[in-house]
Amino acid sequence: MTLVPLPAFADNYIWMLHDGSHAIVVDPGDAQPVFDALARHKLQLAAILVTHHHADHTGGVAALHAATGAPVWGPATERIPEPFTPMAQGDVAEMPGVFEVAGGLRFQVIDVPGHTAGHIAYFLPALPSLHALPDSPTAPSQAPLLFCGDTLFSGGCGRLFEGTPAQMLHSLDALAALPGDTQVCCAHEYTLSNLRFALAVEPGNTELSHYNAHCESLRAQGRPTLPSHLATERQINPFLRSREATVLRAVRAHAELAADAAEADVFAALRQWKNDFR
Repeated sequence: MTLVPLPAFADNYIWMLHDGSHAIVVDPGDAQPVFDALARHKLQLAAILVTHHHADHTGGVAALHAATGAPVWGPATERIPEPFTPMAQGDVAEMPGVFEVAGGLRFQVIDVPGHTAGHIAYFLPALPSLHALPDSPTAPSQAPLLFCGDTLFSGGCGRLFEGTPAQMLHSLDALAALPGDTQVCCAHEYTLSNLRFALAVEPGNTELSHYNAHCESLRAQGRPTLPSHLATERQINPFLRSREATVLRAVRAHAELAADAAEADVFAALRQWKNDFR
């Protein structure tokens, strides 16, 4: 299996997973990059996965479905271009007979409200073989994959457009509990911006400084910073570290929070700090 990030718009990635014959795409906000990749690699589109309803994630769904007949999976409580199979926590998007992988592909669905009210993520346990194209940073791996849309970013998390801080904190906790080698396939190239904020929160975080330098080097070469890995995010992402003493001190000082502020209030203050950060 090959994992490919297809650039779209200013900073989106449409993720494609293929076996040389068939492909899955995640959050195709624009159909053209997908059509181009299908033609370039002589692939048949087998499935479309959608994490949430925003147009930069769904804008190409109708055209791709009409042209290929590929079935669509999406969040049960959000408006996704019809027809689609509604998915929620505990469901499995299963493709047993299409891909040349033992047992087929089984994407586990995780509810992750916060960015939107019905946002979902797709988790694919370890594959027998996974590699990347030469222009991708993904190394050969058997690691699990997480397609998390706009809930978790490398070094950050999504804005709270429809959900609450408590919901987003719970959603991020659910993702952080996945295996550390999980490859985090988020939908935007926001990494360097996020890391500038993370360094303001935790200037003494050595792992964060090293990761920032690594990502700056990737971008200087015109390469994606993604996918990240969950173990890395636990070390450098302030939104996964809002209970850590260093992050707590920084947020309390910035927002003048009481020492006994609730976890959700600390998280809300951290998110607001990021919203206002320049």
